[in-house]
Order: sequence, then C-alpha cells, then structure tokens
Amino acid sequence: MARQYFGTDGVRGTVGKDPMSADFALRLASAAAQVLVPTGGTVLIGKDTRLSGYMFESALEAGFVAAGADVLLLGPLPTPGIAFLTQQFAANLGVVISASHNPFQDNGIKFFDGNGAKLSDEVEAEIERVLQQPAITLESQKLGKARRIDSARVRYQEFCASTFPDDLSLDGVKVVFDGANGAGYKVGPRTLSQLGAEVIPLGCSPNGRNINAGCGSTQPELLQATVPAVKADVGIALDGDGDRVVMVDEMGHTVDGDQLLYVLATARKADGTLRGPVVGTVMSNLGLEHALRRQGIEFKRADVGDRYVLETLRATGGTIGGETSGHVICLDQTTTGDGLVAALQVLAVMKRSGKPLSQLVQGMSRYPQNLLNVRTRTRLDIKGIPAIRDAVQLAESELAESGRVLLRASGTEPVIRVMVEGENEQQVRILARRLAAVVEKAAG
Repeated sequence: MARQYFGTDGVRGTVGKDPMSADFALRLASAAAQVLVPTGGTVLIGKDTRLSGYMFESALEAGFVAAGADVLLLGPLPTPGIAFLTQQFAANLGVVISASHNPFQDNGIKFFDGNGAKLSDEVEAEIERVLQQPAITLESQKLGKARRIDSARVRYQEFCASTFPDDLSLDGVKVVFDGANGAGYKVGPRTLSQLGAEVIPLGCSPNGRNINAGCGSTQPELLQATVPAVKADVGIALDGDGDRVVMVDEMGHTVDGDQLLYVLATARKADGTLRGPVVGTVMSNLGLEHALRRQGIEFKRADVGDRYVLETLRATGGTIGGETSGHVICLDQTTTGDGLVAALQVLAVMKRSGKPLSQLVQGMSRYPQNLLNVRTRTRLDIKGIPAIRDAVQLAESELAESGRVLLRASGTEPVIRVMVEGENEQQVRILARRLAAVVEKAAG
C-alpha cells in the first residue's frame, strides 16, 4: 500500500491545511495506538517550540487516551531526546511534534518505536490503513490517562553529557551555540556548560514563531560571523528539532555533515574503534567518498533520509553515518541522529588531538555540486526514457572517475532533481544544465 501521509520523516505540512489539523492528529494518534500500543501501554509525546505544538499535543493526547494508552507529556525536547526517553521509560511509542528545519507555519508528527528507532515503511502503511476508519473511544474503565514528566530535559541532558569521554573536559573551550530557537535551546547550552565549556548562546530565545528564523543549521550566517568575532574555538548550530548539526570552525567556515562524518570516521579509524563502513546517502559529496577511500575506510550510500542511513548501518554493522544536511548518526552512542551528541563527539576529537576543527577537516575537499530541480506535470520514469538514459550515460563518460550524476524524483513534490558533481566546477555546471534541458523536454 502506497503511503498517502507519511513522507521521509513522518507527516508534515502547513498548519491548518490537510493533513496538519487537530482533527487529523487525533485520528492519527488513534490509528497509531491501535497498531503499536496495546491497551494500558505507554506513549511519550514531546515537541519543539512552535506555537502550534500546544494544539497538536492536546489532540494527540486525546486520541491516545481515548484508545486506551497512557500518555507522558515531555514538553519541548529535541527529537533524539524523545527516542532516548522512549527506551528509558519502557514506552511502546515515542511521538515528536515538529517540522524540523521548516518555518514555524509548518508542523509535523513523527514516531519512534519502543527501541527508539523510526518506524518502517510497512508499519507506517499499516497506520495509514487503520487511519481510514473513524477514531475509537473505549469504554470508560479502559481509557488511558496523561501526566507531565518534569524531569525529561534533565534526564536527556545527563545522557548527552555521558557520551563525552570521562577522561576529557571542555575546560578552556569557548563555544558559540545556536539552538535555532528550537527544541535544543536549553539542553545544548546547559550540557556544554556542565562539561566545562564557556558558552555563548544564539537562537536560544524561542517565542513560538522564531524557530529556524535567521538562525540554526540552515541559516548559520550569524554563527559564522560571531565565532571569529568573539574568538571562540568553535560554533555549533542545531536545527529546530535538534537532530541535525552544522558546525563552524574558529575562522567562521561552515563544516557540514559530510565533513563531520570525515572527522569522526578518521578519528575512530585511528584509535581502532571504527566498525563497518561509513554510510552516507546518494547526495553525499563525492569528496567524502574519495577522502575516506584514501584513508582505507569503506563508504556506502543509502537513499535520501536518515532512516535509510540507519537501516544500511544496521545491515552492514556500521556505526557512523549521516547526511550532508547534518543528520549525523553515531550508533556507538545512541539509536538515531542527534545533533548535540554528534557535536560532542567532534569536540572530543578536537580535545584529544589538540587540533582546531579547521585542521581536522583539511583531509577532505568538497567537490563542486550543481543541483537543478525540473518540475513535471506527471510522474516520469527516468530510467525508462531513452533520451534521458543516453544523456546520463554521456555525462558520466565525460566525468569518468572525477565526478558523478544523479537523477531522482522528489518524494514530496512533482520535481526531478538533477545533480552533477565533480572536480571541475565549470564542467559540472554545463553538464547539469544539459541534463536538466533533456529532462524538461521529456516532461513536455
């Protein structure tokens, strides 16, 4: 069964438009409870700082309680914190109300199973099947109950701090922390301070409307300017729900998810703790693959989406993976992508090596990458159109070993994404335009 509502990371959309309404949230909770939560089971609900989070929190609570589930309300907390606490409280299901890096007008709902892992496509399809039926309300004696957990943030904060090596501290390290006015606005600064760092906060004053606005991992310009201005050692920027991280070196240069993977993988290779291949996605920069190859580290690509990175890591026995956007997964520390935990691992490498972040990333060069979006009126079978197939083969032959081509259909809109990557920026740009023109002609 094709999924109608679930995308690559839960259900997401503009608040007030289908499906992001209070009515839908209640029905979604009812369906999820029927599939995953037995009567008397427990559900955790956390959220980011969006104004609409109050509405969805109440709707989800009503849907779960009516279906017989007990609900623990955690309040604002990073997405990976919900995954962690779902296991800590032995809950059947963890629910996150967040639209991640999107503006505050959007919101979303995503789930973790009892092991703190994201749901499979098959389970999401089953929830959608049940969702076609009306929400249920059990008889009074079988209804669930709800209560708030005031200790949630502290528990997660202590867990994050525990992933930093016991024999190290952040004494003498000045960190500028950008919380995107989102879910990590308290946990981030307090964890870093607990470990000894001097913390200068940015984007840590949420008002319900300013999440991801001119701050965070998708807009790190203020962080880039601030780090060298205050002579900080490093900058850390999370996104709105705290599962992504982008860092800034002491000179104000951004360090993306691919570069962070390189830093972590090479450090673990050096100390003998790296297991399995490093896993990126089809969109990961070719420079990462080549840099890891020079270090004798195997690299594999998964489909776009951190859930698919996670699946590949588990299938191959790997522990380090992620996306260019900053979804960095350290399976030797936690079960899902965690921006703060990933940043702490990088800080540990800096402290142990005595090297600044700018020096740690020198072994990897980001290759020029040109991404063009071609809108289509209908879904195209990219591989089944001879003109597109021939154009791709020609471009690949021109790039040879120095680049690559990727065409993929968007999972959220009628768009074909045309990506060309290689060492020669001018060649990359020309080939991308040529391929986009062929796709546009085929789309009519």
